[in-house]
Amino acid sequence: MPIPSSSPMKGRTLLRDDVYRQLRDAIVDGTLAPGESLRDGELAQWLGVSRTPVREALLRLSESGLVVARPGRSTTVAVVDEESVRNARDVVAAMQALAARLGVPRLTEEQLQAMRDANDRFTTAIEAEDAEAALAADDAFHDVLVVAAENPAIVSVLEQYTPVVRRAETLRFLSIDRFASAERHAQLIDLCAAGDAEGASRLAFHTWHSLPVGDPGSD
Repeated sequence: MPIPSSSPMKGRTLLRDDVYRQLRDAIVDGTLAPGESLRDGELAQWLGVSRTPVREALLRLSESGLVVARPGRSTTVAVVDEESVRNARDVVAAMQALAARLGVPRLTEEQLQAMRDANDRFTTAIEAEDAEAALAADDAFHDVLVVAAENPAIVSVLEQYTPVVRRAETLRFLSIDRFASAERHAQLIDLCAAGDAEGASRLAFHTWHSLPVGDPGSD
């Protein structure tokens, strides 16, 4: 693995979950490319930690399909597989729909404003063709409803499968109609403000389920 020149440590020791998130994000943003061999010693050196949390993180990543582990042989970054992305997308869409149904009745005005602010950041990012900033803003937008739903099971499932969808989005960011997503965000905010939980749930599902998973124009 080509070790990145800069360390993500930022002067502090990474906890187990931090190691997982750092490796997950490196796969999602392409720092660790599809098919790349992952050696726990090299990853531990890069992150400045022992091998144990790295091994635990790789196990978690294999459960979500981002890593392919062959015991006694090799561990590699999973190649983006259309069927796997479609399966993950369908699960994420269902969980986001449930989060909207549960979360809308609990939303505060501050949370609605957080959704508006996130969509503003999202729009600015897509105009600048900044995939990383756009996906971060999109996460912040949808996380408002997930938090409002107050359902740990939804959070657990989304943490496992959303990165699979996000990686596919990052790799084909320019081919996706992000402005349509911004418009759907605005519509979702209106439904949330009106207290229409069922309408918000349907739109949240459509927003995620409409994401293409194959080559441009194939889905």
